Amino acid sequence: MGFIDELKADVKQVLTDPTDEQKAIIAAVIAIIIADRYFLWIEFPFVVRTTAAVGVGFIVLFIVSYLLTGHFVPPDEEEEAEYEDEFHP
Repeated sequence: MGFIDELKADVKQVLTDPTDEQKAIIAAVIAIIIADRYFLWIEFPFVVRTTAAVGVGFIVLFIVSYLLTGHFVPPDEEEEAEYEDEFHP
């Protein structure tokens, strides 16, 4: 039952102390749900409704990520090594 125990621990961690990435993903999922219901209400076809809702989710994901971290792309933790050409000393 290792998988179930790990899943329980992950869900508990998300609910009690989520990381910035988890907060952004939760906000995107909620935005997808809201957008999907909105597009259903105005009677968009299924494929258009689903595609548009996922697009809204991506937009919200990037906006929330930027608001939480101040960057669209997180900075690299490693310092970039200088390129060394082994054939040209």
